[in-house]
Amino acid sequence: MIRRSLLSLALCLALAPTLAAARDPAPVAAVRVAIETSVGTILAETDPRAPVTSANFLRYVDEGRFDGTTFYRGMVLGPAAGLIQGGTGGAPERVLPPIAHEPTSETGLSHTDGALSMARFDPGTATGDFFIIVGDVSSLDAGKSAPGDPGFAVFGRVVEGMDVVRQILAAPRSPTEGEGFMRGQMLDPRIRIISARRVLE
Repeated sequence: MIRRSLLSLALCLALAPTLAAARDPAPVAAVRVAIETSVGTILAETDPRAPVTSANFLRYVDEGRFDGTTFYRGMVLGPAAGLIQGGTGGAPERVLPPIAHEPTSETGLSHTDGALSMARFDPGTATGDFFIIVGDVSSLDAGKSAPGDPGFAVFGRVVEGMDVVRQILAAPRSPTEGEGFMRGQMLDPRIRIISARRVLE
């Protein structure tokens, strides 16, 4: 009985890395995703330098969790800079567990034109909401706004469709909707995300 238990334990330990990898696959190469919206398609590409964040985004894509959601926020930061934000909007039936934070100081990525990054509250709380940068908003990089600031986690970029991103950023916004600093940034009406799918080459 003891020998059988030890053999079972040894087998479990041997399989543990494989099982963990199956639960949390890390992409080994850039993966392209077509985000079809009600105003056009955005072609994005994940970056393997941010494996945890990329894998999280691709899990939402593969499980259809972005389908039927929206781009709901447009933040203008100047005449040629800003961001659009979309995703699950915290809907309980769509949200997966939060992921570890991958700061730009570790990945070498930056919040420049076309960058994809994760929305969050505190570091380590990002789930299924992401944003796309217009222009240079590298102030969102780790350590840029204040020493020790963790910044946000860039995990990819737009390779086609920045005209669509800019169109969404220029869409009408409600002057009253939104809480705190987000007041006046909520798109009205929302821009639908019809689907998000991997592009097979």
